[in-house]
Amino acid sequence: HAAGLLSLGVVWSRPNAFGHGVPFRFPSTPDTGPGLTDAGKGLVKACNQLGIMVDLSHLNEKGFRDVAEISDAPLVATHSNVHAICGHSRNLTDWQLGAIRESGGMVGLNFATGFLREDGRMNADTSVDIMVRHVDSLLQALGENGVGLGSDFDGAMIPAVIGDVTGLPKLLDAFAARGFGRALIEKIAYRNWINMLEKTIG
Repeated sequence: HAAGLLSLGVVWSRPNAFGHGVPFRFPSTPDTGPGLTDAGKGLVKACNQLGIMVDLSHLNEKGFRDVAEISDAPLVATHSNVHAICGHSRNLTDWQLGAIRESGGMVGLNFATGFLREDGRMNADTSVDIMVRHVDSLLQALGENGVGLGSDFDGAMIPAVIGDVTGLPKLLDAFAARGFGRALIEKIAYRNWINMLEKTIG
């Protein structure tokens, strides 16, 4: 924290000293193992005290519940999607989305095709339409202030139509075609993340 750490993922998709991450499994719920260890609970409390944002994206269901019970900060999943659309263990169920909304938290859309597609396949031939569908669902669950972009450009298979960061205007254009106004698109693109960081890190 003294060196500038402002966000922390308790786990990746494997168990560690702090808790249990969800394995990459389709189809699967996030209920894949135990919750946080005592060290993990202490870590979440320390993050709250220091103003470090805790990222829930790779935590399993029981770990998520533990954070929701312990944390006094907004619940944030920086790069996750909607389980009701794509039944991957990495995606968020209805109750998880409800807990995030209740806390005033936020979700960033994950661009990884295996977390977008209804068939769970890692296939670059994936349309922007399914990305917009997830965002639509997130907006319904979380409201206009609770949705952003999470990308996952680092190592994930991204829809070929997007490719990399230079393809983001195509996604924003798809939002506009869906009827999203300029103010909402700006919120999703960056304003909501700025507001969340200001709330979380003080």
